[in-house]
Amino acid sequence: MVENIELDEVDRGLLHALQVDGRASFSRIGEVLGVSDQRVARRYRRLRASGMARVVGAVNGQRLGYESWVIRLRCTPDAAVPIAEALGRRPDTSWVHLLSGGTEISCSTIQRTVKERQSLLLGRLARTDRVLSVTAHRRLHMFMGGLVGWAGLAALSPEQEAALAAGRMSARHGGDEPITLGPGDEALLEALSRDGRTGYADLAAVTGWSESTVRRRMEQLCAAGAIFFHLDVLPALVGKRVEAQLWMSVPPAELDRTGQAMARHPEAAFVGATTGPANLIATIVCDDDAAFYRYLTESLGALPAIGHTESAPIIRTIKRFGAVLPLRTAGGATA
Repeated sequence: MVENIELDEVDRGLLHALQVDGRASFSRIGEVLGVSDQRVARRYRRLRASGMARVVGAVNGQRLGYESWVIRLRCTPDAAVPIAEALGRRPDTSWVHLLSGGTEISCSTIQRTVKERQSLLLGRLARTDRVLSVTAHRRLHMFMGGLVGWAGLAALSPEQEAALAAGRMSARHGGDEPITLGPGDEALLEALSRDGRTGYADLAAVTGWSESTVRRRMEQLCAAGAIFFHLDVLPALVGKRVEAQLWMSVPPAELDRTGQAMARHPEAAFVGATTGPANLIATIVCDDDAAFYRYLTESLGALPAIGHTESAPIIRTIKRFGAVLPLRTAGGATA
């Protein structure tokens, strides 16, 4: 069950602030919100302890030359949960969901090499007799998600948002030069995937570097677009109780325009372009079934290029963002 937390203006401002800059100090957030840093710190600790919100450090796989895939599996009824949990334990997966009647799984995965991809798709999954079918689609572009935060958390004024954005580590895509991660980087990213707000002293301890070296390396990786800080929050926290995934077919000439239009919808938590006949995928979060119906018939229906559409409600989330299992799993919405 999702803990019942009533959010006030400070809570909502804090969530939006962390979406803008996940490592912003509580004093800087408090200054922007007009409250004390102690009050901001207490609110964040409460939200994180509930398992409903946390900041995680995430890798931009495309910038590192990794392959990003979206996988759908259809399983026998008795196998879906254990297979989904096994996928959730893998360090290369995120957003592992049970869909519809509980016999279908979707997940995202980042593969660093062709060998890793073949091991997962052609080896382990293909040899599991309780997996009835597997489809895998290469993710080519993200319109919403990752570096682009969910519009459903907007609570700050443009001036407040700009003040926070001015102080964050740069997230520009620093050119096309190759980026190589070393052993210290791997330890750094592992720690940040568990808690994106881990202090420099703790990060120095896990990497064996000095605090100044940790800070400098994080700034380098952020400036190069290799890592970013993501606010992972259950939309149920802000009253969104229905979540679903959509698979849509769009003519190639209209794909970019349609994806950008969907990314402006406040219901869209993720929108991406992929290979395959369903070349546009999305995760949608709404207040209830009636709101989801209105979204399908009105907002989505107003995009003329979308052809065939398939939708499936998410009934349980096994794993969210980050390299580890979530603090708390819950049925219903995720971001």
